[in-house]
Amino acid sequence: MTDFVLPPPAIASVAVAGAAERFAVRRIFCVGRNYAAHARELGNDERDPPFFFTKPADAVVDSGAEIPYPPLTANLHHEIELVVAIGRAGFRIPRADALAHVWGYSVGVDLTRRDLQDQAKKEARPWDWSKAFDRSAPCGPLVPVAKSGHPEKGRIWLAVNGEVRQDGDLAELIWPVADVVSICSEAVELRPGDLIFTGTPAGVGAVQPGDRITGGVDGIGTVEVTIGQPKR
Repeated sequence: MTDFVLPPPAIASVAVAGAAERFAVRRIFCVGRNYAAHARELGNDERDPPFFFTKPADAVVDSGAEIPYPPLTANLHHEIELVVAIGRAGFRIPRADALAHVWGYSVGVDLTRRDLQDQAKKEARPWDWSKAFDRSAPCGPLVPVAKSGHPEKGRIWLAVNGEVRQDGDLAELIWPVADVVSICSEAVELRPGDLIFTGTPAGVGAVQPGDRITGGVDGIGTVEVTIGQPKR
């Protein structure tokens, strides 16, 4: 048994639909600009090869949580996404085999400090402070592949205070799930517990303290969080 100088942190995890057990989270990878309309609204070419950024595992937050408005930003944005949960390890996974490594799917929100991201882009600096902050990855319950299958189309949407802001379809993904898993595995060996946020459709926008965010993906589920007051 290993002794530690400090108590080990709690294991980050995501709920599983219809089960008491939870899915332990190892790492979080996110795909940038994976819907053409969203790429265009940010002023980018719509067929760029996929690129990835990361969030810490403990950025995950269960659906139903209240998330304090984060520090260092005056422009917090929502980005609704299909989330892929990896259940089988693999390195340089062929596209034809990629879906066999998926354990299940969920609905997540990539919360983004857009002003920090814009500044980082202008200065050619990493996006970490704009993406990888506390509670920046709300995630609904995971649905095992045995129940959901592998979604290739279906509505993906997000509303703020009941007003729909993002409304797209999974069929609009520039790089579908199999491509995303395969390409990600070229850079790192994927392991059970890894999550991949697959990109967001057009319509991203700002939220304020008191706003209620709801979103969903047809056949997968929903996610809901409230933005609270900043921590003092």
